[in-house]
Amino acid sequence: MPEEILQTHKLHDRCEKALAERFTVHKLHMAADKDALLAEVEGRVRAVAGGNVDGALMDRLPKLEIIANFGVGYDSIDTKAARDRNIRVTNTPNVLNDAVAELTIGLMIALARRIPQADRFVREGKWAKVGYRLQTELNGKTVGILGLGRIGKEIATRCQAMRMRVVYHGRKRQADEPYIYYDNLVDMARDSDWLVLIAPGGKGTEQIVNREVLEALGPEGYLVNVARGTLVDEAAMLEMLKGWKLGGAALDVFEKEPAMDPGFWELDNVVLSPHQGSATHQTRDKMGDLVVANLVAHFDGEPLLSAVV
Repeated sequence: MPEEILQTHKLHDRCEKALAERFTVHKLHMAADKDALLAEVEGRVRAVAGGNVDGALMDRLPKLEIIANFGVGYDSIDTKAARDRNIRVTNTPNVLNDAVAELTIGLMIALARRIPQADRFVREGKWAKVGYRLQTELNGKTVGILGLGRIGKEIATRCQAMRMRVVYHGRKRQADEPYIYYDNLVDMARDSDWLVLIAPGGKGTEQIVNREVLEALGPEGYLVNVARGTLVDEAAMLEMLKGWKLGGAALDVFEKEPAMDPGFWELDNVVLSPHQGSATHQTRDKMGDLVVANLVAHFDGEPLLSAVV
């Protein structure tokens, strides 16, 4: 009999097909009565595919052995609770590095040159009446990267290709990296033209980009968030953008997405994106393949490919 697993949210089609071929899958997110489904399968489920797993759900699944998260960020999983219960947790690193880094550069160019606004300018017939206002370039600017992990390094490489100066802040200096390290985020923001956020979410980074950091970045500075909306004091950011105390922001993530303050929609100095950092066919296929591969490896008694717990 195939092992029984619980799927907690919608996954990429190829991933769902592969899971169905290898396991008996119970889709919690589609259940009309989630409690009834758990009561029916809780004694048989040995794995979870997806995120949004807290200690209470783990307690409902006494035979749970592994949680295979779909995504590199696993802040929706209570990893401490998993560790305490001897439950393994995996994620999907590396396979989405290029996609997120590409989108980051795209957002930066879109904000610097006001590409969405320029598109509207042309579509509304304004170009025939007046020329479009001058914008700015990435060339020669300093970009401060918050979180020089796998994706952060890919962003840094691409920023260098744009002839930008790269600096970074993180928990510690990385001796093998050539970029200047700042041990104080406010200082880095003050010295940067662009601040790119690509640090993990969770309690340790909640509102790490506070009003003081935003004020240090200032009216000539630009913020790019492709990490988690919780990293930023969103209310302070919106207030400062409205008052032009912050130059601009390109945002792929939001504090309570997909809900967001409609005040962002009215601003000319923002570019908004629907959390699509890894949202390409190629990357989502690879992410799904890694979810399945980790589950198969676990049940075959092989080493996990990308364990975090």
